[in-house]
Amino acid sequence: MLFRNRFLLLLALAALLAFLSLSLQFCERSFPVPLSLAIIFLIFDSFPFHLIPVSTAKNGVSSKSRKRIMPDPVTEPPVTDPIYEALWYCNIPSVAERTMEGHAPHHFKLVSVNVFIRHGDRYPLYVIPKTKRPEIDCTLVANRKPYHPKLEAFVSHMSKGSGASFESPLKGLPLYPNHPLCEMGELTQTGVVQHLQNGQLLRDVYLKKHKLLPSDWATDQLYLETTGKSRTLQSGLALLYGFLPDFDWKKIYFRHQPSALFCSANCYCPTRNQYLEKEQRRQYLLRLKNSQLERTYGEMAKIVDVPTKQLRAANPVDSMLCHFCHNVSFPCTRNGCIGMEHFKVIKTHQIEDERERREKKLYLGYSLLGAHPILNQTINRMQRAAEGRKEEIFALYSAHDVTLSPVLSALGLSEARFPRFAARLIFELWQDREKPGEHAVRILYNGVDVTFHTSFCRDHQKRSPKPMCPLENLVHFVKRDMFVALDSSSTNYYDACHREGF
Repeated sequence: MLFRNRFLLLLALAALLAFLSLSLQFCERSFPVPLSLAIIFLIFDSFPFHLIPVSTAKNGVSSKSRKRIMPDPVTEPPVTDPIYEALWYCNIPSVAERTMEGHAPHHFKLVSVNVFIRHGDRYPLYVIPKTKRPEIDCTLVANRKPYHPKLEAFVSHMSKGSGASFESPLKGLPLYPNHPLCEMGELTQTGVVQHLQNGQLLRDVYLKKHKLLPSDWATDQLYLETTGKSRTLQSGLALLYGFLPDFDWKKIYFRHQPSALFCSANCYCPTRNQYLEKEQRRQYLLRLKNSQLERTYGEMAKIVDVPTKQLRAANPVDSMLCHFCHNVSFPCTRNGCIGMEHFKVIKTHQIEDERERREKKLYLGYSLLGAHPILNQTINRMQRAAEGRKEEIFALYSAHDVTLSPVLSALGLSEARFPRFAARLIFELWQDREKPGEHAVRILYNGVDVTFHTSFCRDHQKRSPKPMCPLENLVHFVKRDMFVALDSSSTNYYDACHREGF
């Protein structure tokens, strides 16, 4: 009887899954956008992402410390799926995440951590012409989804921060989003929750487990830097509050970075700009070749009654992603509705563009020069920590997708996806207690250990059984090998930026 009941239960579940699968094939035709998305969200929420495959230990050594791979979630479809990619990009806070930050053999001591983040979910920067703006509320409400147990306390703590030390022009920015109808580019409640979660995750690993900072930490032990946008400052504050709840405002000092590349006084680089111009030309030619994309833009332009060029210039995918991530219907006019089929075509083209960008290498040249200043600053800080200096042992850069993407490319992480909302890239510095003079690094992207996918440490694993990469490898890469990768005779950043004949 028990066997029969189990069999009937399995049969019923199989029937239900078959029904859902069939429904998903026709949901965009049969249902309005919110319902079809609701079904997709239900399935993704029911089967959480598993970013790290777990295998049994071999020879007494944990596979987590030995095997370094860059896995995809087990739910990833066998072929490129624009809807799956868009859901990944949204980074819905309810999705479970297993991470590898802070994992190391017991005889390694954590010395310093450098964190690079993209701001969290935001309101669009562009509006689809002649359509109503998506109605997203940018006030923070504790009992509204997405929820975080520290959300209400975060708002309360931010209201006390008017006397904090912020480098101009950060002083004039609001410390948390607070508009009933979001302003353009404003951080949403989703974006705040994403970084509260990031901060809490890092707190559990780096403070509770590894005691990176003492309980009486000082101002000079933190390095905080952000661009002059409210969404980056607020994202940095949300992560910082999750990391150091109820921190003392008198100890906080945020530096302002005027460039999205975080290049400080080294931003003038003519060769980098030439690489960028060639990359933009490549993007333009790829769009011209995509007849389906051109038809899609033409259809959307007719719906909103504007010239196709004007619609394309308004970057409609930015607004469409907001509708998608917040489960809001795409806009309609008397001429019809922008639909999921339009969104899929544009998103598919973005995926194809990323693939060709990796193949053509023009973006790599731009990235090597664009990321060098911030990577050079990072290794200098890590070297000081390796020497025993205690200042700036936790660094946080609150940035943009156009900050993280060049860094990922420069490091040789060709498999890494374009930075999603609230993406995080982390550099960990470890000291070998058995050989105190030796230091090693780990690189993690969204919780996945990608150290041995970097160009500076890809071959090290073949020669050494150690689960980390020597700090010297990263130093040599930034100081020398980044210029070698440009196929030039330059041996320093200035010469590489001003070489003739490119």
